Amino acid sequence: MITKTLNPPVGRSTLPFIDASHPDRPLAVNCYRPARHAPNDPVIVVQHGMLRNGDDYRDFWIDAAEKHNLLIVAPTFPDEPFPKAEGYNNGLVISGDGAIAPRADWLYAVPGRVLDALRAAGVIDKPVIRIFGHSAGGQFVHRMLATEGGALFEAAMASNPGWYTLPTLERRFPEGLGGLGLDPDALTRWFAYPMIIFAGNRDIVTSDPNLPAQPEALAQGPHRFGRAHFMLDFARAEASRLGVPCNWQLITVDGIGHDGAAMSRAAAAYWFEGGRIPSAEELGKQVEPVL
Repeated sequence: MITKTLNPPVGRSTLPFIDASHPDRPLAVNCYRPARHAPNDPVIVVQHGMLRNGDDYRDFWIDAAEKHNLLIVAPTFPDEPFPKAEGYNNGLVISGDGAIAPRADWLYAVPGRVLDALRAAGVIDKPVIRIFGHSAGGQFVHRMLATEGGALFEAAMASNPGWYTLPTLERRFPEGLGGLGLDPDALTRWFAYPMIIFAGNRDIVTSDPNLPAQPEALAQGPHRFGRAHFMLDFARAEASRLGVPCNWQLITVDGIGHDGAAMSRAAAAYWFEGGRIPSAEELGKQVEPVL
């Protein structure tokens, strides 16, 4: 049965979710709901990394949820029904035979349907909704904005993606947006959206086995921090060529590498503490990365 309503209890929860476009691929939605959260209080959608650990990413935001009265919603795509990068980061856009899948199959509309299920249950009404994704989730978020637009979200952060889909129709997806049936107006809308590329300046490891290393990714730079700068520079040049504004920005988090917990805390401070970026010490720099 397709999930039509979601009603998370107070505190942590993990709720099953069957998406209308993928009835044979079960998801989970990991939530944290403060006791005082009302339907028009803020909502943060969180996209997990490659480990498909939406429960961890939900938990990274709990302190901020209690402090700022945020509903945390982490749609979680298990690896078995949504395998590899093709089944999550790349949104099931490319089918097994290499062809572009029907748009109805793409995953980038799933967060919107999760929000619809929360609305149907009366959990949310018309709140300010933001979306944050780290690592593979950062790939998911910026590709979602490119293909679905940002109408659902007041703000969006792509944090430490391994590589980027470039805003051009001249290169085939996922390197660019070619082959998807998009037109130049779609690029203009993406450029107009105030997307934040959120980059830890210590995310400079080149030997990480999880760092995308195909030629298209390496062409963007040797590490994630360099690729963030490449993406913004490419976008500004392309927007200038088209004669349209580019409203993107790159925000650097000093002293932090590929750490989803620290980047989540930095994002919460930026959004809810007046644009503040805490120090690495305050963010709790970790020796081991959290993917």
